[in-house]
Amino acid sequence: MTPRALCRTMFDAAVARAQPAICLPPHLPPPPERGRLIVLACGKSGAHMAEICEQHYLRDGLIDAERLVGICVTRHGYGRPLQQIRCVEAGHPVPDAAGLNATADVLELAGTADTHDLALVLISGGGSANWTAPAEGLGIDDKQALTKMLLASGAPISDINIVRKHLSQIKGGRLAARLHPAPSLSLAISDVPGDDPSLIASGPTVPDPTNAADALAVLAKWNIVTPPAVRAVLTSARGETPKPGDAIFDKTEMRIIARPADSLAEAAEIGRAAGYDVEMLGDAVEGEAREVGAAHARLALERLSLGRPTILLSGGELTVTVTGKGRGGPNQEYVLGFVSSAGGAPGLTVLAADTDGTDGGGGDPTDPAGAFADATSLTKAQEKGLIAANFLKTNDATRFFERTGDLLVTGPTGTNVNDFRCVVVDNRNIDGQYN
Repeated sequence: MTPRALCRTMFDAAVARAQPAICLPPHLPPPPERGRLIVLACGKSGAHMAEICEQHYLRDGLIDAERLVGICVTRHGYGRPLQQIRCVEAGHPVPDAAGLNATADVLELAGTADTHDLALVLISGGGSANWTAPAEGLGIDDKQALTKMLLASGAPISDINIVRKHLSQIKGGRLAARLHPAPSLSLAISDVPGDDPSLIASGPTVPDPTNAADALAVLAKWNIVTPPAVRAVLTSARGETPKPGDAIFDKTEMRIIARPADSLAEAAEIGRAAGYDVEMLGDAVEGEAREVGAAHARLALERLSLGRPTILLSGGELTVTVTGKGRGGPNQEYVLGFVSSAGGAPGLTVLAADTDGTDGGGGDPTDPAGAFADATSLTKAQEKGLIAANFLKTNDATRFFERTGDLLVTGPTGTNVNDFRCVVVDNRNIDGQYN
């Protein structure tokens, strides 16, 4: 198996480990005896989770169809054909009108839940953008503008979601408030470093340990000028969220059913079986994508000098401070940073990709998932007159790897446990690729 093929095999194994068909069924609860099973799903895996949910309850006759109701809001291009659960495709990472209208319906349905019902909330990464319900006094245009500024600032997802929680009528535990006093079970596929339930899709059904002052501090930290309407919310009661100990959480339960660490462990087994030492760099790596790429390149060069075939694995969520007008995402920019620092050294092969199948881009489901690179990448770039540093300046990693033929395009994968990064270090491979 070539190093590139090994990287792809490991990526596929990581994605497979987090598929709803694998991780969801063991956690699905018995249906309520008399009331409705109300399914509320969000995020890039939301429709796939809802589909598995329908198959479980309807195919096996566990509940009459009329007692299974629900709404799923997922990213454009990530929908699935559902029977009882309504599926809406909406904007990501910037919210849109489709998400706004569908979220209003989610809140309305949640408000009808009573003590005989059971609310099953299926949460996955991307839900923060899909479930959009601006706080009173804000409109969708306010949320869109602020989201764009946060995404361009280089702020980590933890900071972005702190702000989102305090400007919403559904995030930060507010969906739990709407469902109360009905019992609810939230099942989440984690896409956040550290697997903090209050940050996955901005924690719609769990207590929020932060406050509005924290959100203002985040905006100041990332040099974002706070619009007057946003500041008005964050300096009033409208900006506060339900806290730990609130009675609205008495009948709620949250379980994380798939984690980035689980997927990396699955990939590691593939690497070890192929005869490599596997070095885990962490499942919660954060930082500026190009800088982390350069750091991993230096580490890979050190390992290369030791002469022992090694694989460096990492996950988490990297960020990009946008200063140019190019195309790309943090995984592609990571690989470009790696290429710039590795200097075309033979024996190194890298793949970085988002496990949901889309890395940055313009919101199209056919956007690249990430990119590969090895010694041949720099050779192809030099033949075409491409200078990696110039593409980094304009945040144009997609165009660089389009020209070298190194993009990875998978389409929607059905899950989302965030970044997957794999560096194969093998000095037996002196030509940069196996023949």
